[in-house]
Amino acid sequence: MSGKYPDKIKALPLYDGRFDAYKLEAKGSDVLFASYPAGTSIPFHTHDTDNHGVITRGELMLTMNGATMRVSVGEWYHVPANTEHSAEFEVETDEIEFWFREST
Repeated sequence: MSGKYPDKIKALPLYDGRFDAYKLEAKGSDVLFASYPAGTSIPFHTHDTDNHGVITRGELMLTMNGATMRVSVGEWYHVPANTEHSAEFEVETDEIEFWFREST
């Protein structure tokens, strides 16, 4: 993985999904420290978590609800649960993403 994360983060379990990330499990949520090579494209999909993320290097092109927004370093984004969205990374990008599960 290309992210410049501290050794403590790199010691976390790897996320098993469409992109490379270290996964920190917490009560009611997961925290992902993700890295994307330039040119990564994640097609439209949904998930049952309410996601908030911040870009720490590079940028994200996030498409949802018929609009595309550019999310740059230091900016936060939000993808509500069950909302169809896609992501593109034109340059190498790192982010921290919080996936909140609904309380039962």
